[in-house]
Amino acid sequence: MLGSADIFCGVNAVDYSGYPDCRPEFIEAFERLANLATKAGVEGAGLRIHAPLLRMGKGEIVLEGQRLGVDFSQTVSCYAADPRGYACERCDACRLRSLGFAAAGVPDPTRYVGGGLR
Repeated sequence: MLGSADIFCGVNAVDYSGYPDCRPEFIEAFERLANLATKAGVEGAGLRIHAPLLRMGKGEIVLEGQRLGVDFSQTVSCYAADPRGYACERCDACRLRSLGFAAAGVPDPTRYVGGGLR
C-alpha cells in the first residue's frame, strides 16, 4: 500500500460537450465514490481528486505547460491517434488542442497524421 491520498487528473471543463467526465460535477461525484468504495476512504484516510486544469482555458494550459518546461511534442491529446502516436487532426480533442496553441501564440508541435507538424 502506498498510502497516497491524492489523485491528480488533467481533465478540462472546455471539453464538457463531448466528454462528460470533464465536468466539475463528475470530479466531485468521483471523489465521493472513491471515499465510499475504497479501503482508505472507509477507514477514514480519505482520497482527494485534484483537477488543476479544470477551469483553465486551453491557451492558459499551454502557457502554464511552457512555464513548467513541458515538452508538448512528447504529448498527444487525440483519442484516435495512430500506433506511432500521430494525432488524427479531426477529433474534438485535436481541434481543441490546436486552438489552445493558437490562443497562446505558441507553435503547435503535435505530430499529425496528415502532415507532420502544424
